Amino acid sequence: MIARALAATLTVVALAFAAHAQDDEEARGPSNRFEASDVFGIEYANDPRMSPDGAQIVYARTSADIMVDRFRPTLWLVDVASGEQEPLVQGHGSYSSPRWSPDGSRVAFVSSEDGATELRVIVVESRIVTSLARLPGGAGNIAWAPDGDRLAFTMFTPEAPPQTAPLPARPDGAEWAEPVRAIESTLYRADGAGYVPNGFTQIFELPLEGGTPRQLTFGAVNHGGSLTYDADGERLIYSSNGQPDFLEDPIESDIYALEIASGEITRLTDRDGPDAAPALSPDGSQVAFVGFDDRRHGYQLTRLYVMSADGGEPRVLTDELDRSVNSPAWSADGRSVYFLYDDHGDTRLGRVNMSGTVENLVGGLGGTSIGRPYDGASFTLGGNRDRIATVVTTPQRPADLAVFERGELRQLTELNEDLLGQDQLGEVEEITVASSFDEREIQAWIAYPPDFDENETYPLILEIHGGPFANYGPRFSAEIQLYAAAGYVVVYSNPRGSTSYGEEFGDLIHHNYPSQDYDDLMSVVDAVIARGFIAEDRLFITGGSGGGTLTAWSIGQTDRFRAAVVAKPVINWTSFVLTSDFYPFFNNYWFPGPPWDHQEHYWARSPLSLVGNVVTPTMLLTGESDHRTPISESEQYYQALRLRGVDARLVRI
Repeated sequence: MIARALAATLTVVALAFAAHAQDDEEARGPSNRFEASDVFGIEYANDPRMSPDGAQIVYARTSADIMVDRFRPTLWLVDVASGEQEPLVQGHGSYSSPRWSPDGSRVAFVSSEDGATELRVIVVESRIVTSLARLPGGAGNIAWAPDGDRLAFTMFTPEAPPQTAPLPARPDGAEWAEPVRAIESTLYRADGAGYVPNGFTQIFELPLEGGTPRQLTFGAVNHGGSLTYDADGERLIYSSNGQPDFLEDPIESDIYALEIASGEITRLTDRDGPDAAPALSPDGSQVAFVGFDDRRHGYQLTRLYVMSADGGEPRVLTDELDRSVNSPAWSADGRSVYFLYDDHGDTRLGRVNMSGTVENLVGGLGGTSIGRPYDGASFTLGGNRDRIATVVTTPQRPADLAVFERGELRQLTELNEDLLGQDQLGEVEEITVASSFDEREIQAWIAYPPDFDENETYPLILEIHGGPFANYGPRFSAEIQLYAAAGYVVVYSNPRGSTSYGEEFGDLIHHNYPSQDYDDLMSVVDAVIARGFIAEDRLFITGGSGGGTLTAWSIGQTDRFRAAVVAKPVINWTSFVLTSDFYPFFNNYWFPGPPWDHQEHYWARSPLSLVGNVVTPTMLLTGESDHRTPISESEQYYQALRLRGVDARLVRI
């Protein structure tokens, strides 16, 4: 779902259920409860960047613009010692991707104003802003050269589209239909971006005084990964899927070294599987990166590796940690690597030394998802001290800026105290439930309405996460809080297949989804009902993407729910695989083969196969520009329900 529709989506789903809750006068609640309009007042911290001396942090402070229904980031500067902050870059556009110069005097950033994207640099002390270049293809993965005189970045470069039969020229002033779109690429649509123009992402370099960016890579492959200069500024280390069959093998990537002067590219890793996020050690001798050996499973554990900066056999450091890791960053002394990982729904900062000893440093990170309680953390180190800038969250607050140093976490901002400090928010409790299928422990959370009274009875909403290889946790969620404010007890959980519980737990739904994850969810619902404060005739169910799929699957298995909201679901796996934007991945990883060879398997896992059982009133909700779970999936289910005479509504965002 695109961010532009966030407020509308939260309002539609929450108010749809609120209509049921408000049958009871008591469910309406006081006026200081969290409301849909409060979404526009939410702010959150993102992409914190510690200055080289560790004294300041620049971060993207993101707030909603009610006039255009968008979240817009601006750049703020925070003094680490005092916690005082001030705006660094503001305006009527969006300002993101701040990156400190090596000497800490400047910050490079991306500016998007009136549809134009520019790479700019601001002098921190004087606040003088220079526009280095206007970039029609955008700018990503910004990196400073070690001497601070150049910047590297990635940018999309268009190419001429395939030609159809020649057509007569359009006369000046004539109003003709749009020209035909000829498609020859395997991946031609992208969720949130629409139809992908012809072209490839390439690496560019630009001098600090500006001018015309110099293109460093060429050819019919995407060089779109994160960039890092080596110590002398003569090479760029990056990740890319540089193989000729990259469209048919979409998760493959390797680590490459680009000689800037000659343009020569050396492949440093060559295994089957993704190698990404390269980070160069302080002395430039080693590269840390994350990846795995591809087994064609839907969920595979991402591990942290190190190797020589010139290539060679990688050595795994996190083999003893049964969790996926990401975002490696070297310590100042080069003796260890920091990273992020999720553990039991909690995003944590870890560290591993060169012997493979892993330390768990701090949790509670994230809070940038806003809508639902997914992860979303980031961090950076500064100076010669391992002082770390990051973002923290709770079930009652989105991401705030924090610094971690000498084993202690110190929060620097309270961005939402003015808004959420006035509201009564739902308290959230963690529970653990044994699955009725095999007694596995399933972690879940209960969000209570404000002024909850255990002697009263309440309606319940089961909210199911998407992915399915993802996780919910004790993080802020506007959607969960809106449900609670409307008088619901809300339960959300991480059934089998969820990440953050190890590879075996995530792999339980390999070629087996949906399946016993339904049993896990019903066990959680039963456990909450057993507490005695749930009205069993007022149970509701919802979820988005994979959660929408499980919602539709569940109401095909049981009639216990009074109503359902099925958001952006997969209903028919055959049509999904053949219409989704990322179909080479789904076909090769989520199923034993293509639908024409395994139709029985596809149909057995499709919620459409159970539609004959459904009696639950159902609302379907999907974005018209959704290319990951196309709206045709919702349309199929809606029309099937109408043919059966089931009360149904289709909402097109």
